[in-house]
Amino acid sequence: MDWKIELVVVPVTDVDRAKHFYAEQLGFNVDVDHDTGSFRIVQLTPPGSGCSIAIGVGLAEGVPGSLQGLQVCVGDIDAAHAQLVERGVEVTPVRHMGANGWEDGKGTQDYDSFVFFSDPDGNGWAIQESPILRAAMGA
Repeated sequence: MDWKIELVVVPVTDVDRAKHFYAEQLGFNVDVDHDTGSFRIVQLTPPGSGCSIAIGVGLAEGVPGSLQGLQVCVGDIDAAHAQLVERGVEVTPVRHMGANGWEDGKGTQDYDSFVFFSDPDGNGWAIQESPILRAAMGA
């Protein structure tokens, strides 16, 4: 039996600001934006992902900015970095884990190149280059 992660709740202080960041700056698809007045859920999905995030009011207890280590994978880390910079997202340079910690530049292994950023509340994200996704792109 497959077990698949469907949704991760991301705690934020301002739903509309977070929705703008994830949809407009990161390019996540807005799947749902439902507001009853006392409950609001905005579900967003990264392009091509089987897992979504949810932001809103009345979803779950969580301190905005406390979610760290969320990770998405891409086939081309340099293209992802360029796209985020173009969209005004503050990102680190492409980095890899070296002998003395994080070092700028792509790594020598297929899987060890990353870019890091945070949303407006400080929730931390990592983007990792995936050799499987790169191969699917025909690269």
